[in-house]
Amino acid sequence: MKSSQYILIILFLFSTSIYAQGRFDKVEIKTTQLSEHTYMLEGAGGNIGVSVGEDGVFIIDDQFAPLSEKILTAIKALTDKPLKYLVNTHHHGDHTGGNENMAEAGATIIAHDNVKKRLQDKQRDGSYRPEEALPVITFNDKLSITINDESIAVFHVANAHTDGDAILYFTESNVLHTGDTYFNGRYPYIDLDSGGSVNGYIEAAKRGLMVIDEDTKIIPGHGKVSNKEEYKDFLTMLETIRDKVQKAIDNGKTEDEVKTDSSITKTYDDLGYGTGYINSEKMRLTFYKSLKEDKS
Repeated sequence: MKSSQYILIILFLFSTSIYAQGRFDKVEIKTTQLSEHTYMLEGAGGNIGVSVGEDGVFIIDDQFAPLSEKILTAIKALTDKPLKYLVNTHHHGDHTGGNENMAEAGATIIAHDNVKKRLQDKQRDGSYRPEEALPVITFNDKLSITINDESIAVFHVANAHTDGDAILYFTESNVLHTGDTYFNGRYPYIDLDSGGSVNGYIEAAKRGLMVIDEDTKIIPGHGKVSNKEEYKDFLTMLETIRDKVQKAIDNGKTEDEVKTDSSITKTYDDLGYGTGYINSEKMRLTFYKSLKEDKS
């Protein structure tokens, strides 16, 4: 490689790093209390769940590395107890970016087997995650963690948002954290390249609904604190679009025809579901690709 090319690459990486850091400078961490000792933290990236008590601090997801100091400051405002455990609901960087920092702060990282495998893979920039960012404890199907006077049920939902999704239920606080198997009031991102699927995503929502009641507070992967009624509406949206896209496939419609057919998602487009990261066209395309793959 010529020296001039090398210098340009270094300058690009440096400027990218400065931009990445800068875009988090104005992010504020908002804390919402859900029960006596459980909270939701919002910042940039996936919503964080926190349990505090005499045993220490239990965290679900940790957003991006540049936000770790702000997140830890928000937690310290709730308790002076040490960090004990961190569960990653899946491998995406807006939920695991702070892993190394949280491990350094004392947290033992827990995740599904597939999360560790994917975190060990080469990152988009060609680098690898350091050992400190990887889960120390992994599970295959389900796990029970007892901390701060309650049991937390952790269970894997297969091939939903990814192939390593975990949903967590606080049995005494009656709080559910869905990770990215639920986006409140918006179309979800279903990562087909990481083992996600439409039908698996629908089954994940059904399973989450099985363990809650009308009083449950729900921490979605993205969006505001939710409840059972909103969660059911989300499932109805998924099933409605799934059925319409499946009908189009059965009628011989092509990928481009489904992608451009706004009538498939119009009901939910009008409700603002397509204003998030995934717009209506991307949603139809994802459903088509996933259902077509299932059929083949």
